[in-house]
Amino acid sequence: MVVNSSLAFKEKQLSTPLSPELRDEHGIRRLPIRKGDTVLVKRGMYKGVEGAVTEVNTKEAVIHIEGATREKADGSVIFIPLRPSKVCITKLNLEDSRRKDIMERRRSRRSHSR
Repeated sequence: MVVNSSLAFKEKQLSTPLSPELRDEHGIRRLPIRKGDTVLVKRGMYKGVEGAVTEVNTKEAVIHIEGATREKADGSVIFIPLRPSKVCITKLNLEDSRRKDIMERRRSRRSHSR
């Protein structure tokens, strides 16, 4: 990813694949990740860790999840930044009405193309 990319481009890069169960249920393949979603890490040092998204950093294009932490020398615990391409969404946070609109729009677009 280019460091000087626009925030709109970086936000698009924060799209994450859904788990196979959610794909079947909602009829879409990817969604932008949001705080409150539960994700499963698919690659990297934290592979297999599942936790809720605590922060989405659009500027750096990284996310922080519960469970992907490490302890510093002074004893404080910090979150490890993860790329959204390394995780898949296992549980959606559907409290946001705009997100429901996005899902409906994508579903209808997909059904028209078939």
